[in-house]
Amino acid sequence: MKKLVGVLTAAVVMSAAACGSSSGSDDSGAIKIGSVHPTTGALAGVGGLMNDGAALAVADINAAGGIAALDGRQLELLSGDSQGKAEVGQSEAQRLIDDGAVALIGTYQSDVTQNVASVAERSRVPFVIDVAVDDKILDQGYQYTFRIQPNASSMGTDGAKALAAIEQQTGQPIDKVSYLHIEGSFGDSVFNAFEAEAANQGISSVQEITYPATNFSDATTQVREAAVSNPDVIVATGYYPDSLLIARAVDQLGLNVKGLYGIANGGFDDSSFPADAGAAGQGVLSANYHYDATSERTNDIRARFEQQFGRPMETAAMLSYQAVEVIAEGLESGADSDPEALRESIAGVSIDDPLLAFAGPIEFDETGQNKNATVIVTQVRDGSVLQVFPEEFATDALQFPAGAGQ
Repeated sequence: MKKLVGVLTAAVVMSAAACGSSSGSDDSGAIKIGSVHPTTGALAGVGGLMNDGAALAVADINAAGGIAALDGRQLELLSGDSQGKAEVGQSEAQRLIDDGAVALIGTYQSDVTQNVASVAERSRVPFVIDVAVDDKILDQGYQYTFRIQPNASSMGTDGAKALAAIEQQTGQPIDKVSYLHIEGSFGDSVFNAFEAEAANQGISSVQEITYPATNFSDATTQVREAAVSNPDVIVATGYYPDSLLIARAVDQLGLNVKGLYGIANGGFDDSSFPADAGAAGQGVLSANYHYDATSERTNDIRARFEQQFGRPMETAAMLSYQAVEVIAEGLESGADSDPEALRESIAGVSIDDPLLAFAGPIEFDETGQNKNATVIVTQVRDGSVLQVFPEEFATDALQFPAGAGQ
């Protein structure tokens, strides 16, 4: 990956026209990559960012000369809108493959991703998951699907380990936890892994409270229930809208907790969260995959993204950028755009300068999971999201207790 990264770092920023829904190259010889994300509907904000992240990666690679091993062939991004619905994502994936996509990326939601993975497997086209945590996606034994981010069980496990490490580092006991999570396989799988590891880490009590995935407009009832056991920490797993409601409810009820702590949380480490949450966001912690704020290359990409699209580049969009790089590296090392050959090449890639704060290079195990994907802990302070744990990725010191209600 060193050659590709070096070339991309030196690439000149492409024009606005080059960063739309396709690379801007013509069809003659272009290698097509399909992007499936929710670009309309309730998740259109993050879905649009992810599609833009993929578009920027395509533009950067093309600006740097395309795929050198294939005589500089250019990439072209074909965009599909899942609308946040599994069946629509499935049909969009098939449409993109029928339109010539030799690889797919996506999709943000685990149920949509599961359907897209089945299409990729049936069509023998590699699919690189940028965001979707459910373990069950790769438990199917698929040969054509790869995931960059940590899976749900590892995020729950690592989230529990990080919470125990925070207890040790600060000397603040964490014995009881109330855990709120969204209903469905996403929330269930993260919670189950957390609960198992929390017991290993000496956290004596974990209370589970669930809330519906739809028609959820007020978290007060669930947060009141969470407070009954007098927890040291409230943990939350969900998407942005529901996580914001939870933070506001914890603040409004004035709970005496040491921290509000997200795991695999779609809100607490989003750059929009501090302003949207206001005082309710101050001190909120989040154990999640996250772009590496200590990386010069990552910061350069984020700066150019915001200049180009007028919005901060969130971690999900960075993962979409990285997913395109994984496919590009597969094309470079395999020197073949045939989907089946490309699958073999992607299975063997090693990207030693990942854009996220991972424990090592991006390398896939036999199931397609990135072996070195890990979580780090961020904290909201004074309107910013800061990396605070572990030390090698920290941009500021951890403050604990520091949750909502302090």
